[in-house]
Amino acid sequence: MKIPVEVVKELRSRTNAGIGDCNKALLEVEGDIEKAIEFLKERGAAMAEKKKDVVTTEGVIEAYIHHTKRIGALVELNCETDFVARTDEFKELAHDLAMQIAATSPQFLTSEEMPPEAETDPQAACLLSQLFIKEPDKTVQEVISETITKVGENIKVRRFARFELGGDH
Repeated sequence: MKIPVEVVKELRSRTNAGIGDCNKALLEVEGDIEKAIEFLKERGAAMAEKKKDVVTTEGVIEAYIHHTKRIGALVELNCETDFVARTDEFKELAHDLAMQIAATSPQFLTSEEMPPEAETDPQAACLLSQLFIKEPDKTVQEVISETITKVGENIKVRRFARFELGGDH
């Protein structure tokens, strides 16, 4: 089966996956774009799962200061090599995560960090469970998994902090 170039381009524009990956996904699901999107998501999640225990000692610390200069955030984002830490995809992810933290004020990284007595919604309180502000149909963890698939290395948020002028000391 030959997949038309326009269909591959549309899938690529909707998922940011590589052309080869888009073509392979479309071949796998006989040209159905919606099924190909799901196929790519599952593939990304599987790759992220395989990489989850790989040590991440490189990375960046990214700062975001809101234009009002009243809210700021820092995030430490780790990967396996300094080569990946210098890629545009990785730097963009770090910036987007810092912006996410400034905008949504998460208290925890994951729901496992939440105390049992916490009376808050894990999706709101946990960074990785939150809906991504730039693509609200995905969680932050799904966006990280997509980047893992693109760069081929494990990526982890190690820590983050949010500051608000006049907030708690």
